[in-house]
Amino acid sequence: MADEVKPRRTDEEIVQELLTLLDVEELDADLYRGHRQPGGRGRVFGGQVIAQGLQAAQRSVEDKVAHSLHAYFMRPGNEDHPITYRVVRDFDGGSFANRRVIAMQRGVPILNMTASFQRAEEGLHHQDAMPDVPPPEGLRSEQELRREKIDEIPESMRPFFLRRRPIEIRPVNPRDWIKPEKAPPIWYSWFRAIAPLPDDPATHRAVLSYASDMSLLGTALLPHGLTWLRPDLQTASLDHAVWLHEPFRADDWLLYATDSPWAGHARGFNRGKIFTRDGRLVASTAQEGLMRLRG
Repeated sequence: MADEVKPRRTDEEIVQELLTLLDVEELDADLYRGHRQPGGRGRVFGGQVIAQGLQAAQRSVEDKVAHSLHAYFMRPGNEDHPITYRVVRDFDGGSFANRRVIAMQRGVPILNMTASFQRAEEGLHHQDAMPDVPPPEGLRSEQELRREKIDEIPESMRPFFLRRRPIEIRPVNPRDWIKPEKAPPIWYSWFRAIAPLPDDPATHRAVLSYASDMSLLGTALLPHGLTWLRPDLQTASLDHAVWLHEPFRADDWLLYATDSPWAGHARGFNRGKIFTRDGRLVASTAQEGLMRLRG
């Protein structure tokens, strides 16, 4: 009897899987457990740990909104085990609050994060202009571009390479993963959730934080003509910061403009700005990552 073919999951099901992944479970006061990625193998995606940690911190603050987070990755997460999140209420003031989050697996910390929250108020305003790039409708998705290259990908990596993801990315200038050429360390891509999200603003902040880890480190590789597919290249996020400036929806198109002003000593430094399609700067990011050529 032939094996039963599983039905293709809908976009809504894939996004619901992401929402379930980011919806941390309360175990005790200020103690939470993050769900595991269904079918996940090997190292946990850093954006998942950041987003789950932010969700845990947001659960402990009622009258203020998250405006920034700063995280340090100490050890890679393992997909074979759940992650627990301990929230420490370091400060509660009239205008600001501060939460420290320790992510742990099997009793060992894998990430430390500090998140800051602010009560809503008006103030002086300015922002950078959005780069002049083509709109997403005329661009091809990264998923389409990957399918074109599948015959050149090692067979063992093909399932991961083609896995359907809850975040759609449409690069402005697609890179060649197989034969990359050296290019300036500047990268533009549009992204959004592939299906509608709930209206809860905290969910949109978590989804953006999850997606913010998808394009940064690759920017520092551009001047060196490298991609993560090269077997002698070791990469990993070392730290990650997100500043949340304005309200937004993560299921609407957002432009991610990244650059890398420096790399050296096996590390690459990356910066990002996230704009709505009408030009509002809604978030900024920064990350330093490991870029080590072995052998």
